[in-house]
Amino acid sequence: MEEYDLKYARKAMLVVVILPLLVMYTEAMLTPALPTIQKEFAINPNDVSWILTIYLLVGTVSAAVMGKLGDMYGKKKMFLVALGFYTLGVILNGFAQSYQWLLVSRGIQGLGMAIFPLAFSLVREEFPPEMVPQVQGMISAMFGVGMVIALPLGAYVTQHWGWRWTYHSAAPFVVLMFFLAWKVLKESRYINPGKLDWLGTLLLIVAVVPTLVAVTRAPNVGWTARETLMLFGVAVVGMILLILWERKAENPLIPLNIISARNPAIVNMGIMFAAFGISMMSQANTYIFQMKPPYGFGKTILQSGLLMTPMATVMLIIAPLAGKLMPKIGAKPLAVTGALIASGGLAFLSKYATQLSLWHFVGVITFIGAGITLMNISLINVLVFSVPPRVMGVATGANSLFRNFGSTWGPAIAGTVMSTYYTLLHIPGVPMAIKIPTSKAYEVLFGASATIYLFLALLSLAIVEVMKEGKIREVENGGEKEVVVS
Repeated sequence: MEEYDLKYARKAMLVVVILPLLVMYTEAMLTPALPTIQKEFAINPNDVSWILTIYLLVGTVSAAVMGKLGDMYGKKKMFLVALGFYTLGVILNGFAQSYQWLLVSRGIQGLGMAIFPLAFSLVREEFPPEMVPQVQGMISAMFGVGMVIALPLGAYVTQHWGWRWTYHSAAPFVVLMFFLAWKVLKESRYINPGKLDWLGTLLLIVAVVPTLVAVTRAPNVGWTARETLMLFGVAVVGMILLILWERKAENPLIPLNIISARNPAIVNMGIMFAAFGISMMSQANTYIFQMKPPYGFGKTILQSGLLMTPMATVMLIIAPLAGKLMPKIGAKPLAVTGALIASGGLAFLSKYATQLSLWHFVGVITFIGAGITLMNISLINVLVFSVPPRVMGVATGANSLFRNFGSTWGPAIAGTVMSTYYTLLHIPGVPMAIKIPTSKAYEVLFGASATIYLFLALLSLAIVEVMKEGKIREVENGGEKEVVVS
């Protein structure tokens, strides 16, 4: 029986729980600053989108590659490497004197996106099984809390001190996080030596990068434009070649037998569609909060962020509570329940979003957030208890890849829907009319998200339960074992 150091686990928990709060704070603070950056560097909206896209492109590949390297050389080592890149990127962003400089430093920051799959792996390896669901729950909650804090704060900092101070204000905390991780975290107990699959890495880049570029640019250049279709075509060829190579590679970058097993496959598909649905919902929420009446509530970015505080508070309460109850109730019932709650709330918004009062709308999205939290926590726990520890870095890295795909498709589809269903608003003193989404756009976005979460509820029924009645079933390298949770 493996021994776990509870004192160490409690210290390490602080590091991995604060991490998503800090990263989401850093990332979300950029959003309100984008118009200011566009004016300063005299760039067009397409160029601005690359400030976000370059981070996602580099990060998606980095998560998969560094997850594999974590399995090979130690997850703490690669965690510190990834966090080092992230720290360097944040510092350089704050001193960017040109658009090109900012793109390069954002790319360096994107290399650090691998910190999340590596952190999830360290939690699974070094924490007692009964602690894992609660810690994963708290990690998931912090993503939402960081977003809620950062949006209004980012708007305030940008307005009063300039956009560079969004990074200057975050840099000391990122440096402190690196120091804490170096001092507190232990190296992973499982090492799986081997050689890096360089050809697999190249094929992954060919499969992933053109897809994300095409999806990001499609709302502007057109989904049937030659450029879009060529990028999708290259990506399809890359994906086919990647699958063919990984099936026969001696030490594959992405072991297909791991990610295609029943539970990991369900979780990866579930996380991808969940991220897609969340992104569409978030885009719709942003417009409803900020558009002038009768098209929305006419709130500022600061006010919009504050109005999301109830949802963040509920997530903070539900996430650790769900983690505590999960070993007794089971991950599958919580995943199904969470997906149904989210689907029901989104279906209600698809019909009544533009008819609700401000506080009724806030109440409904808080209800939806509770459901999404339940489902996400359940899925990540299903994954980490369904995969052998020796390949946990690969499994969680692949999961991040699927999550990023969903997060990229969501805003692109939402933008297309809003460009399809709109009305023109003429503002005195403004030469051009502004496109405002209509109630039909919100109906389509919320309705599609509701359908996605209903599908996820049905998909979750196929999960092979990993915990129930106070017992956690762990997949080990040589089989399975059960742990009784006191």
